[in-house]
Amino acid sequence: QVQLVESGGGSVQAGGSLRLSCAASASTYNYRCLGWFRQAPGKGREGVAVILTISRGTYYADSVKGRFTISQDNAKNTLYLQMNSLKPEDTAMYYCAASKSGECPGLRGTDFYWGQGTQVSVSS
Repeated sequence: QVQLVESGGGSVQAGGSLRLSCAASASTYNYRCLGWFRQAPGKGREGVAVILTISRGTYYADSVKGRFTISQDNAKNTLYLQMNSLKPEDTAMYYCAASKSGECPGLRGTDFYWGQGTQVSVSS
């Protein structure tokens, strides 16, 4: 089972930027896809962005399109999420995920390995 360790969360003002990182204990090529999910207080977990590890195809939630960018560095076994133009509604715990099976579960899937999360807080 892969270990995923997120970092880079913090507190910023609206309009600011953060870059989240996720270090994986195994090669990112071992997984069909990697992703970022988030959960705000009192809400369910929401898919933010997913990347297919071979084709580098990316998928984003409508709420973050044009503001967030997911990327991977296979040499470092690391996944990134660049977040620009942050809004207060982006405040949440952000989780890194790696697909368990040969199929990518996608933004609405749950069949992932999960990290412990990193908190992002955006003030107005």
